[in-house]
Amino acid sequence: MHITQEADYAVRIVYCLAKCGTRRDARTISEEMCVTLRFSLKILGKLVSSGLVKSYKGNCGGYELARPAAEITLKDVMDAVEGPYRLTRCVGEEGAGECNRGAWGSCVFQRVFSEITDSINAQLAAVSFQTLLERSGEA
Repeated sequence: MHITQEADYAVRIVYCLAKCGTRRDARTISEEMCVTLRFSLKILGKLVSSGLVKSYKGNCGGYELARPAAEITLKDVMDAVEGPYRLTRCVGEEGAGECNRGAWGSCVFQRVFSEITDSINAQLAAVSFQTLLERSGEA
């Protein structure tokens, strides 16, 4: 099990913006992150829609973080491109999962998978891009 390529690239794109600290054009971002321009633009569109990144048009246009790197987490980025993480379809946000057995709330697997989902989401939410910059020595 692993995150999608889109989520992986989205994390790298946000990291690139956090690292440079200034506005960057999509071509530069895509070249630095080794992501095609087309895919970068698709991901940037999702990041802009989610409010994590700001987009500017024109000659001095480009992209920059919408808030400080310390306020953007791995979970924020993953949610922006993939939607909320859940280990299995029987686990949903605030108990809104799907159970094809009619055992909602009484299934041991659903409870365990829900605990794992909550743990992973908490760990993703605990890592900000400022933390990543500090760990890499870029801050």
